[in-house]
Amino acid sequence: AGVDTVTLNNPNYVKAGTVLSDIEWFDASFFGFSAREAEITDPQHRLFLECAEQSLENAGYDPATYEGQIGVYASVEASHYWLNNLSPHRNLLESSLGFQVIIGNDKDYLSTRVSYKLNLRGPSVSVQTACSSSLVAVHLACQSLLNGECDIALTGGVAVHVPQKAGYWYQEGMIFSPDGHCRAFDAKAQGFANSKGVGIVVLKRLEEAITEGDYIYATIKSSAINNDGSLKVGFTAPSVEGQTAVISEAIAVAGIEADTITYVEAHGTGTKLGDPIEIAALTQAFRAHTQKNGFCAIGSVKTNLGHAAAAAGVMGLIKTVLTLKHRLLPPSLHFEQPNPQIDFANSPFYVNSTLSEWKTNGMPRRAGVSSFGFGGTNAHVILEEAPTPETSGKSRPWQLLVISAKTSSALETATANLATYLERHPDINLADVAYTLSKGRQAFSHRSLLVCQQTDEAAIALRTVDPKRVFTNFKELKERPVVFMFSGQGAQYVNMALELYQTEPTFREQVERCSEYLKPLLGLDLKQVLYPHKEQNLEAEQQLNQTVITQSALFVIEYALAKLWMAWGIFPDAMIGHSIGEYVAACLADVFSLEDALSLVAARGQMMQQRPHGAMLAVSLSEQEIQPFLGNGLSLAAINGPSRCVVSGITEAVVALQNQLTEQGVENRRLHTSHAFHSEMMTPILASFTERVKQVRLNPPQIPYVSNVTGTWITAAEASEPSYWAKHLRQTVRFADGMQKVLEDSARILLEVGPGRTLSTLARQHPDKEAEQVVLSSLRHPQDSQSDVAFLLNTLGKLWLAGGAVDWSGFYAYERRHRLPLPTYPFERQRYWIDPPSINKEIRRESLPETEHAQKVDSDCSHSKANVLKNSVAPRNELEQTIANIWAKCLGIEPVGIYDNFFELGGDSLIAVPLLIQLRNTFQKSLPPQSLLQAPTVAQLAELIEETCSNFQLPKQTRPTMPSSLVPIQSTGSKRPFFCVHPVGGNVLCYAKLAHYLGTEQPFYGLQAWGLDGKEAPLTQIEDMATDYIKALRIVQPHGPYMLGGWSFGGVVAFEMAQQLQKLGNKVALLALIDIGAPIEGSKRAQLDDATLLAWFALDFGIGSEQELALLVNTLRGVELEEQLHYLLAQAKKAKILPSTAELDDIRPLVRVFKSNVKALQSYVPKVYSNRMTLFRASESLSLQAGESFDGSIIEPIGSILEWGKLSLEPIEIYTILGNHYTIIAEPHVEHLGKQLRRCIDTIHVD
Repeated sequence: AGVDTVTLNNPNYVKAGTVLSDIEWFDASFFGFSAREAEITDPQHRLFLECAEQSLENAGYDPATYEGQIGVYASVEASHYWLNNLSPHRNLLESSLGFQVIIGNDKDYLSTRVSYKLNLRGPSVSVQTACSSSLVAVHLACQSLLNGECDIALTGGVAVHVPQKAGYWYQEGMIFSPDGHCRAFDAKAQGFANSKGVGIVVLKRLEEAITEGDYIYATIKSSAINNDGSLKVGFTAPSVEGQTAVISEAIAVAGIEADTITYVEAHGTGTKLGDPIEIAALTQAFRAHTQKNGFCAIGSVKTNLGHAAAAAGVMGLIKTVLTLKHRLLPPSLHFEQPNPQIDFANSPFYVNSTLSEWKTNGMPRRAGVSSFGFGGTNAHVILEEAPTPETSGKSRPWQLLVISAKTSSALETATANLATYLERHPDINLADVAYTLSKGRQAFSHRSLLVCQQTDEAAIALRTVDPKRVFTNFKELKERPVVFMFSGQGAQYVNMALELYQTEPTFREQVERCSEYLKPLLGLDLKQVLYPHKEQNLEAEQQLNQTVITQSALFVIEYALAKLWMAWGIFPDAMIGHSIGEYVAACLADVFSLEDALSLVAARGQMMQQRPHGAMLAVSLSEQEIQPFLGNGLSLAAINGPSRCVVSGITEAVVALQNQLTEQGVENRRLHTSHAFHSEMMTPILASFTERVKQVRLNPPQIPYVSNVTGTWITAAEASEPSYWAKHLRQTVRFADGMQKVLEDSARILLEVGPGRTLSTLARQHPDKEAEQVVLSSLRHPQDSQSDVAFLLNTLGKLWLAGGAVDWSGFYAYERRHRLPLPTYPFERQRYWIDPPSINKEIRRESLPETEHAQKVDSDCSHSKANVLKNSVAPRNELEQTIANIWAKCLGIEPVGIYDNFFELGGDSLIAVPLLIQLRNTFQKSLPPQSLLQAPTVAQLAELIEETCSNFQLPKQTRPTMPSSLVPIQSTGSKRPFFCVHPVGGNVLCYAKLAHYLGTEQPFYGLQAWGLDGKEAPLTQIEDMATDYIKALRIVQPHGPYMLGGWSFGGVVAFEMAQQLQKLGNKVALLALIDIGAPIEGSKRAQLDDATLLAWFALDFGIGSEQELALLVNTLRGVELEEQLHYLLAQAKKAKILPSTAELDDIRPLVRVFKSNVKALQSYVPKVYSNRMTLFRASESLSLQAGESFDGSIIEPIGSILEWGKLSLEPIEIYTILGNHYTIIAEPHVEHLGKQLRRCIDTIHVD
């Protein structure tokens, strides 16, 4: 721990203390921390944040879906990490990170950081009353719950001293123990040792906790707080009067007698002064109620763990809660003889020194918990054992277990942890496990599911990750739309969905409601046909195949299934039906009421039944190929696919066609139907059916669905016209065309809602179906022997895997379930730690000991730079060594291998500037900014420098045939390239991470500003930039369609490029504008002075923060330009953005380009664009000081982002990306931006 020998040998230095394992480690990516933010955040804050997440999971609540308010009341010790580890690094505190250091370490931000990171919107209060802080926080949380300010409260505290492996100084008569032991209430008591720990309890109002099936450990009867005032010998001394008052108040508020309290968890610090005062106060409070002696056990957790200061109160509370839960009294350690100043014999108390059963002769077990703070704030809480929980209710015969995590490795660990839990708890209620996993866990992108019946089989399947039962998928955190597909005649079978009728109340209610309404229309009870007694199966099958019954039966089953899905939160974004299936879609879309739909379906079936018998033939020919065979009693009934048609007509004609096609080798199959549907044989009933439809009210559809008649989306006029439904009965079912419309949105999940998988098969075989599109069925095939419930739950789980939004409350609406404390999220911690400067030698990360937590995090998560070191290849020569040393210095990481990628090591456009300057100073030659994109490793850069230094040219294999404005960030890939214009600073290095998240198959070119090298003059008009960049991109892609984009200023240039390309007759398939407002006329366009321009440049360059912008403007204002540049150069060096060797000539070209671009933006007058635009908008605004007099339009939009609508004739797509204007292009938010942009690219058709 760095304790010197002299101190260690001092007899008054006590070499004792507690150590928490791995406080240097943290799952930064889980909570959205950057590596640097995690490193400068106090481990107390990090531990408390992790504990808060785990506490909510343990309680079974997902803050993302919980409808109530969740509050946070918490306390923390002063930051020793700040004092010991960060403060000695003066450069860190004096850099732009200084303010971030304060936020990451100060007590004020503990609770609010938890609320921010977990999205908790109730009260968020940091509580500081010294040693009593966390129990005071519990009291405040209780009051908040009782006052209705929140519905759940997280409350607790944390105390971690750094360095951990350090002792303390003993001074006789003071509070610290001479040997590291706390002997509360003992004659040898001489104080305590400090402890470390974190603890949180989750609180709710009792009645609601019972109603909502919570796992209740104990109940709080009452709580009270007060202060001693001046009734004591000194500020830090305890007070008998103060403690007596707070304990008496708690007893009074609880409304109980003191002699019903049979255990007290004392403050119990083991000091000669404090212990007698505490027992005296307790005795006085109890004596107001009883004269009994020796009935109440007393103990102190400090004898086990020491004094945890800000966490001490909640530590005692948690110990007592567990004591109540297990009904055992744990011993208070190190007690031998009572303190002579304490008269236990004549008090209600005795020190419990052995583990014993907690007996109360039938009375509820009750306990008090005390915590007293330096300064006199006292807290006392009275607990009672939890009420006996109600027994869980009945459930489905099968259970759906869902598991998710943020990475694939975490998902594997979570799955294994659940398997272990089930193995250890074989008698656990499996339905409650499933309920807790679905209702009490946040759904992350890596997901798994298992449908099971028994705990043991679930454990085995999870342990072995049985691929036939455990299904896994990765999905973006975005809800995907669902399309309901309703099957037509021919899919029916007896007992379809029987188990659902038996187990799902929603399904059963709809079937019974429809059957009851149909009784007079059909002349029978449809339920008896659907679900006959076993001996009546054959008769029921014959009835079910009669058209008059078939159509009604299919409608009822499909309608009931749809209502069941909707009760579970699966609502259709669109629908498609096949023949009679369109009636279900129309009914759900409110074209007609359920009763009218049932009457029409029954009438339709009866009219069809009265027609002469016919036949139908499925043929493997296209619509064009089948045409010569039609006529003479044959009609084209359906087009189910490009080479899948159905012919319908007179039986003799159908038989003749079948024989003819068979002879020609054309595959065909007779369908089991009694009539020739959708054929000329239906024409005689069209008029009468039209009249029947006129008797019901028809409405415009409220949900889009595809028309069988037209093969495209139905219009309001069509759906509301009675003759349409007659055409629907007769004309060809253009299902293949309709499916093409449905498949246009690749994000859609296709769900067949009906018996079997006929439509699912057609969808999967459709040529427009893309590989990632999900197609699912609701009911098993009649030949499939598996359970209806198991089949449906697997489908529900797969919907959830694919991104369907499930309403788990609806799923469990008819069950009485309980939450269980299941295993919580398996954090994947990495080391984020800044060591204090060592007085002995430099300690490198790779020399630190490995721990079991040093696990690799998936590459798609933000990562510690330490992980990159594992497979480094050492430099092979002096040149590579020199470059590697420069990289190590600029990146703050050692060692750097020759094949390590600059950007994967955490490099970005800001770090690139000082690195290139260092390279120039070392090799006496300048490299252009794009060098790091062309040669991102030490080995590649060494080759580049060798060639450059010898003949001032790039190596032959990388010699550009492109203008310097076109920078290949990712030049390979099978897709059409994406061109992204530079922001206002002119550089395109900022796009490296964005290109990475678009995937390796997406070519990505940056369009860089002229003038960054100081040799060329910048372009001064946006129109000129657009013209020049179009010439550049055409070298790579001579013809459109083009995909363009740009962040900030670059978005405006991309907009102008799109305008010019369209005028030239080129199509622009995608115009992606990233967080830039519309440069509309009339917007604020004040001419900016040099001071304001340079202040914005500084912010863009990484000097200072947006909060300091106004101050920087005032500092620069009134100073000559050259002096302003000198000041900025000095600040850049101080913030370590530029090396100490940097000169004015290094910054002057960058300033010139910046100013030129700003002025170009201010003078630009856009024209209305006739094509579509896609906007990506930051979720947070920059934190500029209120009342600033300068124009913020350089970085923040000139006009509102939403005002782009004034410049477009087409609808605009807008996506909100987490972060502010700067952070959306940096980790971790750039991943979200990249994946959303990738989805946009994938959904357009550019060929």
